[in-house]
Amino acid sequence: MAKIIDVGTHLSLVRRPNGRFLVLDSYDLEQEQRDQLMRLTDDGKAVDAIVNVHPFHTVFCRATHELLPHARLIGTRRHLSELPELPWDKNVIEDTATQADFADTLEFSLPGGVDLVTDDPDVHAGSVLARHRESRIVHVDDTINVLAAPGFLGRLLPQSSLKFHPKLPEALEKRPGATDAFAGWARDIAERWSDTRIVCAAHSDIRHLGEGGWREEVLKALEGVDKTLSRHRAEFG
Repeated sequence: MAKIIDVGTHLSLVRRPNGRFLVLDSYDLEQEQRDQLMRLTDDGKAVDAIVNVHPFHTVFCRATHELLPHARLIGTRRHLSELPELPWDKNVIEDTATQADFADTLEFSLPGGVDLVTDDPDVHAGSVLARHRESRIVHVDDTINVLAAPGFLGRLLPQSSLKFHPKLPEALEKRPGATDAFAGWARDIAERWSDTRIVCAAHSDIRHLGEGGWREEVLKALEGVDKTLSRHRAEFG
């Protein structure tokens, strides 16, 4: 940000039941990381697809595609419009039909009542959440945050519990019922993914949860945006 602060990003490598792999999100790996990925994936040949789940996380898409040029390249509609020179799959990840291609490995969830892409490029609250079925690890970009101090301060200060993105007020759809749709979605994933024990959150940290921790922290995060939802409901219904 402003060529001063490195806000970080992340990439997850996911093993499928058939032994092949998916890459979640894009990142220009350092050499040691690249070597690890290649060793695990038969020099990259065992990677079926690169799945980009946040419309505004586009900086490293080219680098990851060049590293794994044979892999199916999947993004959101914004990826296709922002980087049309890349060989994107025509099927986008916010569509349930595309998500079904990876149903043996991943569950997906798209927040209700939220614009995936807004007119303001600084509003990044919308994304497609992914959960690995076998390990029950959630990979999430921005929609749910884990706040952690950078550098050595991270070893001294505790990370936060799960939080919804601070730009949620701007991301909520300007229509009646948007707040109820968002709250309903949050309660649904709190219950449906209640056995989640690890959350990989973009820009920040990995959060390890105790039994019932996901449900508790998602519902607490929902309580934390109650005033935001009430103000939106008062304006739009």
